[in-house]
Amino acid sequence: MSLDAVFSALRFAAERHQAQRRKGGREIPYINHPIDVATLLVTVAGVTDPDLLAAALLHDTVEDTDTTLDELSLLFGEHVASIVAEVTDNCDLPSDERKRIQEVEAPFKSHPARLIRIADKTSNVSDIAIHPPPAWSVERRRSYFEWAARVVGAMRGTNAPLEAAFDAALAKARASIA
Repeated sequence: MSLDAVFSALRFAAERHQAQRRKGGREIPYINHPIDVATLLVTVAGVTDPDLLAAALLHDTVEDTDTTLDELSLLFGEHVASIVAEVTDNCDLPSDERKRIQEVEAPFKSHPARLIRIADKTSNVSDIAIHPPPAWSVERRRSYFEWAARVVGAMRGTNAPLEAAFDAALAKARASIA
């Protein structure tokens, strides 16, 4: 896959997420999140693989839009679709079960999926600390931060700089609710 495909994935994700906003109550366009995840992979983790970057940009499309894995496979290739599949939660399950599964399965994901998952948790923890969803209590934020720490903890050894970025984001997040 080429750099052109990364921008095609960005365009596709932006179209699919165009009506969505982050939960923080500030009407931040949702596409900023996948862009943040891909940016962390490039600038912190040193990722240059176009397939991995495309998958990072597309990582929430199946979970949060009407996009299918077959559609991603057709447009971006089986490899990209398989990475997205690894980081897509089964939305038919209750939230607590999806979170439990993430913890249990985290260390068994492929290296690309673990990189995306760590960058995703880093982005989410940072966003929740800075712009918490209005309905989220301090306890709910604390619970999310601790759960994210357990998920990332299960993937330690994947990419030291990215894990350090998560640790820094988590420290700031914890301080924001202390």
